[in-house]
Amino acid sequence: MNYYLIIPAYNEEAFIALTLQSLVSQTVLPKKVVVVNDNSTDKTAEIVLAFAKENPFITLVNKTSEAIHLPGSKVIQAFHEGEKHIDDNYDILVKIDADLIFPSNYFETIIKHFESDDRIGMAGGFCYIEKNGEWVLENLTDKDHIRGALKAYRAATFKQIGGLKPAMGWDTVDELLCKFYNWKVVTDETLHVKHLKPTGANYNKTARYKQGKAFYTLGYGFWITSIASAKLAMMKKKPLLFFDYIVGFWKAKSAKTPLLVTNEQAKFIRNYRLQKMKQKLF
Repeated sequence: MNYYLIIPAYNEEAFIALTLQSLVSQTVLPKKVVVVNDNSTDKTAEIVLAFAKENPFITLVNKTSEAIHLPGSKVIQAFHEGEKHIDDNYDILVKIDADLIFPSNYFETIIKHFESDDRIGMAGGFCYIEKNGEWVLENLTDKDHIRGALKAYRAATFKQIGGLKPAMGWDTVDELLCKFYNWKVVTDETLHVKHLKPTGANYNKTARYKQGKAFYTLGYGFWITSIASAKLAMMKKKPLLFFDYIVGFWKAKSAKTPLLVTNEQAKFIRNYRLQKMKQKLF
């Protein structure tokens, strides 16, 4: 199976060489790697070009955009730019962050998952962050969720879910739509990926409200949003974030923000979320 990677990158000179080195050291090499340099002001582009010289499957694409860090939308707009520079000759399309170090068997193992069952639509490992000299699980989500930093999609699945949505919540809606279309999502706990920059390090107050808005645009409704907000705030060990998320939800609702999904999909998502919550309670 062929796999292509698209890597949005903004001012990643400290990490991107480590990411690319881990990609060129894979036991099964990618057929194509497109790095989208999203208006970086550092040496990101130079580092990528040096790798591209040695590895012809790596391409640099320069994109101009605002420097402001908007969770979700900026990174997916960069990803969309990368899509313009690939063909359709892939079996698996992968979106990764530019601050990861993959074990050398990572993509060989991901391919094996896809080959083992043709209903597997997405697969991924787990992000680990360094704490006090040890690599520990970056425990922000359930074990059955693939982190936005390392998403691998079967080509047919990617097309059926309509690609990636340029909004916060994109990395939840993709999995929910997978379930809606009856694809399986697989996570592999043996695949430990080093995440060099903890998630959300640059988010500000407006970004906090965006999480509540994301819950709204996923069609969660108020009660599921409340439970999801409480859980996320506790996972982040910042209980007061709960209120930011709820404010974000109501702001989105009163502004009649369009949903990322259809009404039918939103109904499916609410039922799916409620079932998952019930399973955990009983």
